[in-house]
Amino acid sequence: MDTFNERKRAFETKFAHDSEMQFRAVARRNKKLGLWAADLLGKTGKDADDYAMAVIRVDFEEPGHEVVVRKVSADLGSRADEATIRAKMEQFLSEAKAELSDSA
Repeated sequence: MDTFNERKRAFETKFAHDSEMQFRAVARRNKKLGLWAADLLGKTGKDADDYAMAVIRVDFEEPGHEVVVRKVSADLGSRADEATIRAKMEQFLSEAKAELSDSA
């Protein structure tokens, strides 16, 4: 029975770790997306950082990547279409996961 409980605890620990890493990767992706969009909007410095935080915050208010796409798409208008935004989100998520795995 101890082996079963040890395996159960190990699985739960791995699940918690994987969930935390996914959460961190998505938050990092959203920050990168926000900084990219801020650049397209001509924002720099603190304004760019504030915009990136707004993109992160919108995902906390209503979870899911669609709300992030809607916000950034509405803010960018004709500067970038949804396909470009989605492609950037995938690119930034890959980068974020790589950065997190490099730091682990």
